[in-house]
Amino acid sequence: MRSRFSAFAVGDSAYLLATWHRSTRPASVQLDPDLEWQRLEILEVTAGAEADAEGTVTFDAHFWDAARHQRGLQRERSAFRREGGRWLYVGPAPAKQ
Repeated sequence: MRSRFSAFAVGDSAYLLATWHRSTRPASVQLDPDLEWQRLEILEVTAGAEADAEGTVTFDAHFWDAARHQRGLQRERSAFRREGGRWLYVGPAPAKQ
């Protein structure tokens, strides 16, 4: 999760695609040049240990929107799957019940 946030922060769409699970990976990623990703807060992690094949990360990603001259926050609970020893982003995970 932290490496993907860093990729958003530096505009590395190739890394984002490379770390996206093939079952949900889009053909391309268009990053918004007006968004400056500033800070990541990990709120909760479920599973994701060495022996796990799946896990979730709940996070707050703080950004500055230059077009609107305001701060913003994206909260997401993301699902990840391990394949070939690498964690891959699957997409937003369903809300916890």
